[in-house]
Amino acid sequence: MHIRNADVYVTGSNSKFLSSDLVTEFRGRGDEIRIYPLSFREYCSIYEGSADEAWDDYFTYGGLPLILSRETAEEKAEYLMSLFQKVYLSDIIDRHKVRNQEELDELVDILASAVGSLTNPLKLANTFKTVKKKTISDKTLKKYMDYLMDAFLVSKAVRYDIKGRKYIGSPAKFYFEDVGLRNARLNFRQMEENHIMENIIYNELRIRGYRVDVGLVEQFGKNSENKTTKKQLEVDFVVTRGSEKYYIQSAFAMTTSEKQAQEERPLNAIGDSFKKIIVVRDNIKVRRNDMGIVTIGIRNFLLDENSLNL
Repeated sequence: MHIRNADVYVTGSNSKFLSSDLVTEFRGRGDEIRIYPLSFREYCSIYEGSADEAWDDYFTYGGLPLILSRETAEEKAEYLMSLFQKVYLSDIIDRHKVRNQEELDELVDILASAVGSLTNPLKLANTFKTVKKKTISDKTLKKYMDYLMDAFLVSKAVRYDIKGRKYIGSPAKFYFEDVGLRNARLNFRQMEENHIMENIIYNELRIRGYRVDVGLVEQFGKNSENKTTKKQLEVDFVVTRGSEKYYIQSAFAMTTSEKQAQEERPLNAIGDSFKKIIVVRDNIKVRRNDMGIVTIGIRNFLLDENSLNL
């Protein structure tokens, strides 16, 4: 609509109007504004309680705003489980006329159980064959995964060769747009705080407007026979926005020097001058080692909107 001094906002979240429709209907005539669940900083600004209590609730029930209006754990869990089944999955099934609903349900369970793990449709097809004793093609699974991303239920982080400066593609990592929905899908049984923390960091970076990829860096060395060896090391997140770039590791705990060396090894192997950060569960403000690697606690990282530049 071309009306002077007027902005038109089109909103929608149902089976007849998803992200792909916005791109198709308004191509070249508008901007897409992504609305995410509450960040931890936004959550704490409303939450009545300490930061520790807020964190316990946030990593369990996520950041969908209505969670803050639910008083008991039972009410929060019921809201998320109902939302997942009656809104997200029902809309996907109705919109795409999914016939194999059971397979879609099992795919969602697999992605939720292995959040942040490298996978692809072919690997998932093999999982269905060996574990579920079902045959489902990788093409069908790719369609289902696209449906989940189009509904803003999950998001994909692709692998990037840091030194080669190129995208690798498959396999990729999948994270849930809201960890509360992920936890509810698994009936709050798989509450591994390290994986949930990684998902929260990924979401936080995207809320801040960064592109987030999974980093891969090769490290060369010599074996006992003096032959050249090559290892592929993973950097959890390669974070970019314009000319800005950061390398980030999510480390639940670094209780020993061996564990610290393990987390720092991929960052040290990169070799460029962009900032390198390790986010840990402990309540650490900012700590910098001799190599310039910054370690910061998860709550301080999330609560300070400038934490990438501390």
